[in-house]
This record gives sequence, C-alpha cells and structure tokens, in this order.
Amino acid sequence: MKRIYEYEDLEPVLGRLLEDKESSDLEFKSAKGGFPHSMWETYSSFANTDGGAIVFGIKEKDDRFYLDGLTKEQVKQYEKDFFNGMHNKQIVNLPLLNENDVQAVEFGGAFFLFFYIPRVDRSLRPVYCGLDPYTGSYRRDLEGDYHCTREEVNSMFSDANVANPVDGRIMEHFGKEDLDSASIMQYRRKFEQWNPDHVWNTLPENQFLEKINVFRKDRKTGKYGLTYAGLLMFGTYSAIMDANPNFFPDYQEIEDPKDRWINRICPNGNWESNLFQFYNRVLPILQSFLPQPFILEGNQRKTETSAHIAVREAFTNALVHADFTINASLNVYKYPNKMVFSNPGTMLIPIWQFYKGGESVCRNKYLQTMFSFLGSAEKAGSGADKILHGWDELKWKRPYLMEGSRPNKVILTMPMESLLDDNVKEALQKKFGNNLNSLDHNQLMALALAYSEEEISNERLQYALELHKADITQMLGKMCKQRFLESSGRGRGTKYHLFGVNVPQPGKVATSGQKVATSGQKVATSGQKVATSGQKVATSKRHYSKEELRIRILEYCSDWRTLEDISVFIGRNRKYLRNKVLPQMTDVIEKMYENIPNHPRQKYRAKQKD
Repeated sequence: MKRIYEYEDLEPVLGRLLEDKESSDLEFKSAKGGFPHSMWETYSSFANTDGGAIVFGIKEKDDRFYLDGLTKEQVKQYEKDFFNGMHNKQIVNLPLLNENDVQAVEFGGAFFLFFYIPRVDRSLRPVYCGLDPYTGSYRRDLEGDYHCTREEVNSMFSDANVANPVDGRIMEHFGKEDLDSASIMQYRRKFEQWNPDHVWNTLPENQFLEKINVFRKDRKTGKYGLTYAGLLMFGTYSAIMDANPNFFPDYQEIEDPKDRWINRICPNGNWESNLFQFYNRVLPILQSFLPQPFILEGNQRKTETSAHIAVREAFTNALVHADFTINASLNVYKYPNKMVFSNPGTMLIPIWQFYKGGESVCRNKYLQTMFSFLGSAEKAGSGADKILHGWDELKWKRPYLMEGSRPNKVILTMPMESLLDDNVKEALQKKFGNNLNSLDHNQLMALALAYSEEEISNERLQYALELHKADITQMLGKMCKQRFLESSGRGRGTKYHLFGVNVPQPGKVATSGQKVATSGQKVATSGQKVATSGQKVATSKRHYSKEELRIRILEYCSDWRTLEDISVFIGRNRKYLRNKVLPQMTDVIEKMYENIPNHPRQKYRAKQKD
C-alpha cells in the first residue's frame, strides 16, 4: 500500500478504499463523538502486523458505511490530538508517523482524515498502547484488532533481539549427554558428502560440534555450553521436551481430507524426534512424489531437479524460521494435489518481500547455519526464488504464503497441479460454455483457482495474479455480477466460489457493485452509495434459543459449510460460533479436517447417518 503522500489526489483513493472492504490493512473509524481512542489499538496492531490505512469520518457496520459529516475544524483538531498523543509515552510507546503520513481531504461535502501506519521492523516490536507491553500490544487478523497474549509479546521481544537469536542461547543444565550420537554421526556423513574437501571433516567430534555452533561460548557472560539450536537439531526427544514441552514436529500424508492420514511421522517413541531426524525421514518422502525426468549431466543421470530443490528449500525454511517458543506445532501435510508447510511464528519480513527475494532474515540463525552445510537454507535470500523456479519448471500453480493467527503460523502451500490443465478447462467449459470467451487472462485464472481450490479470496489472488488488491476487488465484483462467481462471508472474511456451486443462498452478502441504502449522497466511485449516520442498518440477526440455533445450524449444514458461511446464514459473529456454539455440537457436527483443527479451509457438516 502506498503512503498517503504518494497519491497526487486523495479523492479517488477514498472511493477505492471504500470498495476494498476485504482488506485486513484498512480500518474506518467514526469520529463523530470525538477522537476515537480505539485508534491507538489499531495503530499498535497495524505496526505489529503489516501496516495499513486508518480513515476517520466513516463508520462501517454490517458492510454499510455511515458518514460522520466532520467539519474542517474537527479534522484539524483530531490531527493535532493525534500527534500530541503519539508523542506521549503514556499513550503509545513509539512515534511512527510524520506530517506526510497524515492528511485531511474533502470529498462529497464531508471531511476525512487519513493515516498511514507502517509495518515496523522486528527490532522495534512490540508497538504498544500505554506503559505495559503485555496489556497494550495488538496484532491484526481477518476479524480486526486483537489483544496479544503474553506469549506473543515475549515472542516479539525475542525477535527484536537481532544480535542474540533465541536458538543461540546457552542451555543451562544440558550437555552432550542430551544429544543423540547416531544423529551426529549421520549429520557428519551428510556434511562430508556436500563438502568433501572441507577442513572440518578431519576434526575430532567435539571440535566439529563447536564449529557448527552446537556448543559455543557466550562472549558477554563467559558461559560455555550446549546451544538451543544444537539441542533442537541433535537432542534426544526427552531432553528437547524438558526444554520445550510444546515441541512436536508432525508430518501427515492425507489421501482424502474427510479421512485420517494414511502415513504419519511424529514423536512416537520409535525414533529420536529431533529436527535432523525429522528432516531425514520426511524430505525423501516429499521428494518421492515429484516427477523424475530422465536428465543426463555428463554421463550420470541427474536425479535432483529444480522441483526437488524447491521442496528441500521450503521444508528447511519451515524448520529454520519456526518460533519454537510458542505453543504451536510444526506441521507438514501432503495431500493428493499439494504440499503444505506450516511453522509456528510470524513473518519477519513482509510477504511481498518474500516473493521479491534478496532479503535474508532468519529467526534461528544457528539452525540455518547447520542446514546450510547440507546444501539448504542459504543466507542469500534466494529461498523463495528456488521455490518458485522449481514449480515454474513443472508449470504448476504458483506456491503461495499466508499468515495465520492465534496461534501465529506461517503457511506455505505448494499446489501440485497445473492451473489450466485439460480437466480444469473441460469442467469450466461445461459449466459456462462460450461465456468463458468474454474473460481476460486474470479473470480466467481466478475462475480456475475457484474451481480447483473450491474457494478463493482477495488475499489468495494477490499472490497468483499481478494485480493490486483494489483491482482484484473490482474484478471479483464484476465476475459476481456476470454470474461466474458468488461471494460468501463479509468484509475481510469474504470468500468466492463458482456461481451456484455449494454457496449459501440465505443471508448472501451483496457484491461490491450492489447499492447500499443512502440519503442520496454518493461516496464511492464504483457507484456504491453510503448510508448517512442517522439511517438504520438492515440486519439478518434475531434472537434464537440455544435449541433453535442448534436446529438451524444442523439444517443448514446438510452439506459442507465454512465458518463464514454459517456466520452469514445465522447472523452471528464467527468468533462466537467457533468458540461458543460449535464446540457444543460435536455430537452432531463433524469437521472436514478433523485432525487439523485450524485448517485454513475448515468446513462443517451435520454427521451423516450410517
């Protein structure tokens, strides 16, 4: 997102922002009753996540907009109040904006105030309200601002300490007896294979372990001992669990999302479940699912292709970027049509920087070094390039990265299918006929993704198409009007499906081209109209008894439904349904991904009778 001062004219920007309701980096705030104090929570959440824009003078409720009708004098006063507050340590710990990041604009006879909150470098996190980071730190997800847990705040503090990465700390009361000797021997053999002329190959074991930082001396404290990286990489599982009870690397091969895994590698007592052994066991399995073309280099067959390198890089990235201090597991899933790498923690760089490459920022620098000697996890910021290049050579769909929250997860999905293979083309042609000829390349790509992945979102398309998210919003709205797609959910949680395919009809959300009740004052450039602050909002919500709510959900979930679908149909908050209602219906409701509770595409259905 551009900074506010980079736009020559803010009036059309306001119209585009109003259309861009699906963004997690846009927040409208009513300032009719005075300076909104929730501003500081959003200031913190944007700074600690991916940055964003805040607009004073508009209230958003149930996908409708209400104008505050702010005067020029009010806007000037709010701007003054903001800068006074930003420089007050009792309100927020870190000033981030200057006069170029705040701008007033008149549009449609009303005044608005724009703020651009940047994403801060990890060395400056957490940004928090008040004097206590544990009570004043916020982050952002699809539901808006949320208060960070103590664990999340501690994780941000750890990430901010760039000079002393967590995995380099000396582990008191742990020693060489806590390491698995077989793992060390296997690592050394692999080290020699990748580095046959390296001078370290002749070193005694203790000196070799010091060279790769399994043991080190802290120059500040003078302490010498086993590093956390060394324990994670080569430790016995019992010793690792003593240091981190949340450690649980887990690989699952799933043939049908509705069934259990058919192959699983996780700590079960049959092997020393450290990172090196997990890597050794899982990587060959993942690579075995890749095509093995016959390629000769010299007189020898080349068995490792760019795709094999891509998988190795993706897997290693998940290991060396994982935040092993939080209560979340490291997961690798293999489905028939994709691989998914999910590691605990947050991104240390923006997602766009990952795709751009060239920026080497790693949470676990000592683990990164250990894996780099095995031909992976290079420190040149080229990991994403290798991942994308390997998949491009196979002409498969582009891998995409997303962040999950509560618990924080970084999820890399690597589809193992062509975007427009013959089966996809045939299915779309059968459904839409010659109407497909009216679609441009980007629209066709969006439709193909909606078919092969069942549902898409604005965020998903941002990393599949070379379009700005506002342009994607307009494109999706147009495709809904043309009846290629239908939307479900609302705001930041909006999902899109093929028209007429498993889409909830009751409570359906209006597309971006639909008009909203208004007193006649136009705001958005797309033809969307805005309700005035005195007008009532139409709502589908009504009071249900617990039994009525239970019956309506069961009736609606005769087929698989997402949480967003149920939320729209029932007229209840997603968080309330997820945390309060659905957990009490496990006797009659089943999950599509029962073994993956936080699956990003989780769906629910009434249990089928035998």
